[in-house]
Amino acid sequence: MIDQYQRKIEYVRISLTDRCNLRCRYCMPAAGIEKLRHEDILTFAEILRIVQALAALGVRKVRLTGGEPLVRRGIVELVRAIRAVPGIEQVVLTTNGVLLAELAEPLVAAGLSGVNISLDTLRPDVFASITRRPLYPQVEEGIAKLRALGMESIKFNCVPIAGVNEEEIPALVALAREQAVKVRFIELMPIGCAYEVGYQGVAMAKVRSLIECAYGPLKPAGLKDGTVNGPAVYYRLAGFKGEVGFIDAMEHKFCASCNRVRLTAEGFLKLCLNAKTGLDIRQLLRSGISDDNLRLAVQQAIYHKPEEHFFDDEHNDARDSRAMVQVGG
Repeated sequence: MIDQYQRKIEYVRISLTDRCNLRCRYCMPAAGIEKLRHEDILTFAEILRIVQALAALGVRKVRLTGGEPLVRRGIVELVRAIRAVPGIEQVVLTTNGVLLAELAEPLVAAGLSGVNISLDTLRPDVFASITRRPLYPQVEEGIAKLRALGMESIKFNCVPIAGVNEEEIPALVALAREQAVKVRFIELMPIGCAYEVGYQGVAMAKVRSLIECAYGPLKPAGLKDGTVNGPAVYYRLAGFKGEVGFIDAMEHKFCASCNRVRLTAEGFLKLCLNAKTGLDIRQLLRSGISDDNLRLAVQQAIYHKPEEHFFDDEHNDARDSRAMVQVGG
């Protein structure tokens, strides 16, 4: 599936819910958000039908997100069903890890290809401050369970925040020393609640400097042929089994190679993280659209995917101003 800027779209991020068992300061207000009504959220049958349409158009990778996707009941059955869709090669998950200990085994058995775990700190007190919940031990238990199951694709996502966790950057990188995992540093983006609570991101140049001062030069790592990759750029360190990645949408805009679209929990196909434009697929599904016309509508919408995210244009009316948990992290 090719958009108007000749980008190949083969990756969809699907938000299963706007609900979460944490209250991360850069993602959600302390009091939470006004939750979607149950009837406003896509059913699993509707999600599966959308995935089938996207797969027919060339999408090969599905990422399940939230909110926190593991709070959605029946996720194991959904993973199994999506994995069985012809054309879908990878079904992966982004989670905060709190419920991983109990769900990792059935998810892996259902065909889950990989897991990204949001992990901004290795200190329980800092974790409780960032997330407003003292649940770090549960996350540790979930990570241990995933490793015990032999999951090959484990990635840790860290948002470096000035004065909060920047001193831990070398310690977080050390997770990749003895394990073939990927530790990724994601630039704090100007969307959602981060700046309202006074958070300031750490420049990726400083993150790289802290890593190289601790462990030596970062050497570019090659991409694995045939896989659908996201925006991270990966590097290797001498003596490390794993890799270090960087996702810096502001410092190094990667819009020209973007291969993704997003589906919100209420069924809106977002063509860009920072854009309000897209397609209300839920309305089409519940109005009785045929499979052929669904594919056509999705294809036409994706063709008009925006050229870039316009994060640096504060006055752009097309920007999405909702919290990250509502957009679908």
